[in-house]
Amino acid sequence: MSGNPFKAALAAQRPQVGLWLSMADPYLAEVSATAGFDWLLIDGEHAPNDLRTTLGALQTVAPYPTHPVVRVVSGEVHLVKQLLDIGAQTLLVPMVDTPEQAAALVQATRYPPLGIRGVGSAVGRVSRWSARTDYLDVADSEVCLLVQAETVKALQNLAAICAVDGVDGVFIGPADLAASMGHRGKPGHPEVQAAIEQAMKTIVASGKAAGTLTSDPALARRYLALGCTFVATGVDVLLFANAARKLATDFGRGTAAPAERSAAY
Repeated sequence: MSGNPFKAALAAQRPQVGLWLSMADPYLAEVSATAGFDWLLIDGEHAPNDLRTTLGALQTVAPYPTHPVVRVVSGEVHLVKQLLDIGAQTLLVPMVDTPEQAAALVQATRYPPLGIRGVGSAVGRVSRWSARTDYLDVADSEVCLLVQAETVKALQNLAAICAVDGVDGVFIGPADLAASMGHRGKPGHPEVQAAIEQAMKTIVASGKAAGTLTSDPALARRYLALGCTFVATGVDVLLFANAARKLATDFGRGTAAPAERSAAY
């Protein structure tokens, strides 16, 4: 399919509600694709996904209307190139602290003369192995680049990051931000939440899309009300873990579980 409907939705400021995929299993990715979420995050940073399992998830989600977003383990040029060539249209890149980092990522997602992306799409899934004869002409416009601001330094540079042409959205990572602010493991701390809300206002005011992840439904609705346009409202592996623990407990077989925290990273 040509075009990027997720990118178009963000540009039109239509809220997109998503689910985080940390199971690293294409079968579960397909189950999630039937649920009706606007987008699914295939996590390559904190879940055990590699290039091939990411490819498998992209292939299984493809027939469904939900849009796959891929989080890279880091913003290395060669990793970006590989993910784009296997058909990832929308990338989420963690730990972007400066506008210079953001600009370098834009370069990595664009073909020359606008960037440095290697031209190898003819043999890739992204061009349907050359069946999409117009791919090189439209590729730059189809890529949606989302960067993660998740440190105090990133928030200090937030306006400048938002000003980088080619960055489509900025995602606030609550867990790492909390750690950076001295509140590790406490993304719900009032100081952290105040910083998140101010960051969201800055992103929205810049005209870029704001996003985040929370397993707290009330917080998710709060962020959407603040103008966030891509919010993940849960994590597949935690949905399963919590449901499994509850079922076991209901039958007197539960084990002591770690203290529950809102998933936010």
